[in-house]
Amino acid sequence: MALSALFLIIFLLLHFSVNFISIFSEDAFNEASHFMGTNPLVQFLMQPILILGVVFHFVMGFVLEAKNKASRPVKYSKYNGGASASWMSRNMLVSGAVILAFLGLHFYDFWVHEMTVKYVEGDMSGVIPGTEHLRYYEEMHAKFADLWRVIFYCVGFALLSLHLLHGFQSAFQSIGVRKFRNAIVKLGNIYAIVIPLGFIFIALFHFITQ
Repeated sequence: MALSALFLIIFLLLHFSVNFISIFSEDAFNEASHFMGTNPLVQFLMQPILILGVVFHFVMGFVLEAKNKASRPVKYSKYNGGASASWMSRNMLVSGAVILAFLGLHFYDFWVHEMTVKYVEGDMSGVIPGTEHLRYYEEMHAKFADLWRVIFYCVGFALLSLHLLHGFQSAFQSIGVRKFRNAIVKLGNIYAIVIPLGFIFIALFHFITQ
């Protein structure tokens, strides 16, 4: 669970870096997206590993939750979870389930479309039909024209932030990293706030600049 979390944390940073380019340069974003979308190493090695990592992480989350509940068949007569654990740590499954629903929309919006265009329709050029312009920026920009989608994305990234506030430092703790705990917690807090806020900013930017 911890190793898959660290893998997804690294991917999330890469994903954010590419998407953030769209704020500054349409052409640079198109070039970066076309490279990632047509590079065989990314498409046929990294992409399957990523999908496996996402599925594994969420399945393990539900499995561990079920094991934790099974380990104590008799409930506490009085339970005050807040006395020893934060709300985030006690509700990782809840935030994870909502994030999973958010990922479903995200995959539908972008990944399913990409797979359809490239491997069903057989168009690997990446250009808008009848033009010489790459399509990636225009397609992403159009997705954020709907207010409901922007709101859903913002809620999803807010919950991702809460998930990361506990999950980042917990992943390091689970694999036995004890040194530099304070530094890891601080780094995790920065990551858990900056990256989701950055994604929210990207969504709002494309909505406002329609």
